Amino acid sequence: MTSGTSILDAATVLTVARQARREANAAEAKVLAAAVEWAHLHVVDDLDDAATWWVAEGRDTGIPIAGQGCPLISEFAVGEFATALGLPAVAGRHLVGQALELAHRLPRLWARVQAASLAPWRARRIAEETLCLSPEAAAYVDAQVVRFAHKTGPAQTQRLVETAIATFMPDYAREQRERAADQRYFTVAHDQVSFAGTSRVHGELDLADALDLEDAVAAGAQQLADLGSTETLDHRRAAAVGILARGELALPFDTGTSTGGNASAPGEPDRTETGRVARRTRRRDIVLYVHLSEDALRTHDPNAPVELENAGGQLLTAGQVAEWCGRPDTDRIVVKPVRDLTTGHHPDNHRPGQGTGSYAVPDRMAEEVELRDRTCVFPWCHRPARCCDKDHTVPHDRGGPTCACNLAPLCRLHHRMKTHGGWTYTILEPGAYLWRSPHGYSWLRDQTGTTDLTPLPVDPPPRRTS
Repeated sequence: MTSGTSILDAATVLTVARQARREANAAEAKVLAAAVEWAHLHVVDDLDDAATWWVAEGRDTGIPIAGQGCPLISEFAVGEFATALGLPAVAGRHLVGQALELAHRLPRLWARVQAASLAPWRARRIAEETLCLSPEAAAYVDAQVVRFAHKTGPAQTQRLVETAIATFMPDYAREQRERAADQRYFTVAHDQVSFAGTSRVHGELDLADALDLEDAVAAGAQQLADLGSTETLDHRRAAAVGILARGELALPFDTGTSTGGNASAPGEPDRTETGRVARRTRRRDIVLYVHLSEDALRTHDPNAPVELENAGGQLLTAGQVAEWCGRPDTDRIVVKPVRDLTTGHHPDNHRPGQGTGSYAVPDRMAEEVELRDRTCVFPWCHRPARCCDKDHTVPHDRGGPTCACNLAPLCRLHHRMKTHGGWTYTILEPGAYLWRSPHGYSWLRDQTGTTDLTPLPVDPPPRRTS
């Protein structure tokens, strides 16, 4: 890279880029402060004159651009501010609305933005999520997230917002659940068949049904691989859906009663008189990974918010989980031993650091690592741990044991960067990792997010002139 007449080395390029990012954040913080000042100069009392959100075809919703408790701002003033910054109207509304949300309802985050300890884009992302909250719920989010806002991702913020909704806005939470139930659908887009003869399938299902479908598709894809298929996993999953629809294979692998036809040899699928493999009746097992507070356990409150790993960010309550488990088509509920994820072992394997001599990671150990870390543990990465490789922090061929204390989930890209790209990391304690880049930058990745540990560059002292 060249800068003027000088050529910069790789380390200098990173230093320049980091400094430019800090300057850009400082500039954006000034823009947000200017947006608030401009808004305060153009407060209106009548909703008809205020800037509000639009829906399709330009119809006005009458909903102010910031949350309850923020002042109403002239619609024309917001448009003028957006034009002055070269922004379209919608982007200008977002900017001013989020600035007001921060200044009036999220004062702790606002103070961090103005003190340059929180990137404005992170604060704006949180503000966008809190616009629908009551003042009490917004204040709760502000107080809870302020210490970790610089290192958390969208999933953590969403879970916190959902907790605030369930705690302070139970009626709104109930409306959301009912709306989500009404939005369920399943569509096969036959009118959009590709030239290759494929169709898109999309839908939104009840969580328990979606888990059953995922289990069946995953089992079918594995069965095709066991039968010799060399197609990619995505291709096998797609084929498994068609097989599942036709009932040609027993999905998933389990013993059951044939729906009819001739009995097959032990270990083989049952076949009908036509030779096709018959579908088997299948018991419905529920396996949910639920995290809830001691208060929820003690009070048995059905509206208590719960964090359900399987749900992927959906607002849930203890009552919903109980309803799923109590459905008449649920034959068995699996309750697994409580695991102490902070020490890297669980009750039936109580010796810390105990591992296996094999390189392969047992399923139970992999699950322990997934529940402990939740995501890829590379700095800033949020890919789910269940989709990641289980990496030996100390390589197995160098004496590293196969145990939870020496395993961490890494997505394929970051696993390759660690193995072949010069990145290194150390487990400080279960769930906490110290990373170092090839150019010497350091990050701490733990369950609260990512912390940049690289010190800021220090400007050289001015030269003394005689």
